[in-house]
Amino acid sequence: MGRGKIEIKKIENSTNRQVTYFKRRSGIMKKANELTVLCDAEVSLLMFSSTQKLSEFCSESTNQKKIFDRYQQMTGINLWSAQYEKMQNTFNHLSQINRNLRREIKQRMGEELDGLDFNELRGLEQNLEEALKIVRGRKYHVIGTQTETYKKKVKNSEETNKNLLRDLVNIEMKDEHQVYGYIDDDPNSYEGGLALANGGSSMYEFRVQPSQPNLHGMGYGLHDLRLA
Repeated sequence: MGRGKIEIKKIENSTNRQVTYFKRRSGIMKKANELTVLCDAEVSLLMFSSTQKLSEFCSESTNQKKIFDRYQQMTGINLWSAQYEKMQNTFNHLSQINRNLRREIKQRMGEELDGLDFNELRGLEQNLEEALKIVRGRKYHVIGTQTETYKKKVKNSEETNKNLLRDLVNIEMKDEHQVYGYIDDDPNSYEGGLALANGGSSMYEFRVQPSQPNLHGMGYGLHDLRLA
């Protein structure tokens, strides 16, 4: 049973439309290649899908540019004239802008002023004054920002220095701190080191420096301590 005849009209379903395009594009590419091989024809084929995707084919014996050039010769239609004219106009416009900018730069540097009249010279002077104000304002802004940054750095450095000095003073005070205690000349009343002795025994005051080694660890007895 053969296929039914397909009505030639736009396929509304986008998925079916893409599938049909893909299949028929492959068929056209195959036919173009067959024409090239069987008939020694120069074939150029360009296709754009509804999603603006380009598909192209060109015979191996030529290229797209040669095909277009031959088409122009055969038909007398210049495919590049409009584009060339547009590009030429754009180039001329940009060249004029470039010349004007170069002349303005030279005039602001004091060159090529002979052809200017009084009003043009006055306008140039005003432009220079406005430009100078903008440059000066930008300069002051940069200086102000840098000044604020340096002030913050100096303040942080002063705070750090103040903290270091305070820590140094605390360390020196700890090193100079003195510990006082009382001992009894009676060894039987000594409990654990520095304590108050009971009874009416004679009392002695002594001073211990933190940097000194442990007196008991060095073998000194209770009566070996000297008077402060």
